[in-house]
Amino acid sequence: MDETTPQLPEQTTPEDAKIPAEPLPPIQSRFLFVDVAALRAKQLRRGARPRLGEETQLPHKAERVAMEEVKRGLVFYDVPEVKPAPSEGAEG
Repeated sequence: MDETTPQLPEQTTPEDAKIPAEPLPPIQSRFLFVDVAALRAKQLRRGARPRLGEETQLPHKAERVAMEEVKRGLVFYDVPEVKPAPSEGAEG
């Protein structure tokens, strides 16, 4: 789960919550989706507020809330660049 880095601190307040003005494009990789949703679920379990809105009936589990937020594009995520592995013949 080190490949993704959430943009928000774990404890958020309404002033510093960064909810995108328009939904982010959907995540194409199901593995990335699971990683982002798992990190968001951890934030929710530690006290972060859900971003689905008051009009939506929330599921009871943090994992379901996180998956719905990621599906709607309400969660920022960052995928770091992949660094090439050093070649075997290039030893100092």
